[in-house]
Amino acid sequence: MDTKHRKKRMLFRAWHRGFKEMDLILGCFADRRLTDMTPDELDQFEAILDAEDTPLYQWITGKDKMPPEFDNPIMAEICNFKPLANMLKAGRSG
Repeated sequence: MDTKHRKKRMLFRAWHRGFKEMDLILGCFADRRLTDMTPDELDQFEAILDAEDTPLYQWITGKDKMPPEFDNPIMAEICNFKPLANMLKAGRSG
């Protein structure tokens, strides 16, 4: 699969998880970052997209310890993504 089609498929998957919070987190992140990802970063993001929503959400929000196989630069970017941080802050105070 060429990179253009791979990115298009990944963008769709990021926005259509079936878990609203993960749709927003991964979809917004993909909108902002996907076009600039290197091949290694695409591999990391694709592995994240393959993870189940509930544990993934727990790792991103810091409620559960992240397994070593997901502890990579793209996951760190997702965890520190400003729109995500604002959503989580609003959710805790409201």
